[in-house]
Amino acid sequence: MKKIVRQIAIALFAGLLLLWPGVARAAENPAHLFFNHSLLQHRDFSNQSLPAAEFANSNLEYANFDNSELRGSVFSRATLLGVTMRGADLTYAMLDQADFTEADLSNSIFVEALFFGSTFDDTDITGADFTDALLDGEQLRRLCQRADGVNPVTGVSTRYSLGCR
Repeated sequence: MKKIVRQIAIALFAGLLLLWPGVARAAENPAHLFFNHSLLQHRDFSNQSLPAAEFANSNLEYANFDNSELRGSVFSRATLLGVTMRGADLTYAMLDQADFTEADLSNSIFVEALFFGSTFDDTDITGADFTDALLDGEQLRRLCQRADGVNPVTGVSTRYSLGCR
């Protein structure tokens, strides 16, 4: 029975991926960049326009994505230890099963982003906008404990965007 439930969950997740706006947008743009399965520690991607770029299964420890446009990008299963994404736009991004330990996500935009299974230990989310983002219940609980600030671009408070009480 557990095997059938697991297969159904995988099929539903795969269907969700096909409907996700970032995946649809990536399919429309054949010129997007692929960095999947790459070792990109300490790389500087700041102030770049990288819509629908793919960084799945990549090691991006201490990489810099400050003020970058990453709408619809894919960071599935990426190692993002100590990464900085201050002021970055990750609307529609897929950030599932990513490790954001010690990351700085302050003032970033994660509208309608997908975070299932990601970790946020010692992560700065001050001023980040998570409006309509998909997060696990435990992730929400932990993020609400330190949610603070207002996003300078969207004007939405971090607590409100997470639905914190």
